Amino acid sequence: MRTHLKEVLDASARGQTVTMQRGGLVSVVMSAELLRTHLFRVVSPRLRLSGDDSDRTTARMEGRPFVSEGIDADGALADLVLSLREYADAWEDRLGFASNHSGNWGLIQLITLSTDEQLVEWLERGGEQPPVS
Repeated sequence: MRTHLKEVLDASARGQTVTMQRGGLVSVVMSAELLRTHLFRVVSPRLRLSGDDSDRTTARMEGRPFVSEGIDADGALADLVLSLREYADAWEDRLGFASNHSGNWGLIQLITLSTDEQLVEWLERGGEQPPVS
């Protein structure tokens, strides 16, 4: 592997799937940006923004345990991104082994591979979009 690292990384940058096997485990080397872009389209944020009488905005991810609040939509989304980052850390440490959280692998990868700005963009317009042709 080390003698072919440049070729592996070059192939990955071209979008090719590169696999490696050690024992019975097969691993993949791929472009992080290609994976992030794919997850942006296939992981749905299911975001709902709502205001209330106290002039606060709530950001809720339907079907997921995330609710955040701010003085406006931008504040609620910034708080939601912080919650997602905290969740990703907890998932890596312990939640990923729990049966009710183990299915969130794709969400965790999206969070980990994205900047805060990219996560806000995903919350606002991501998920379940047809691939760009």
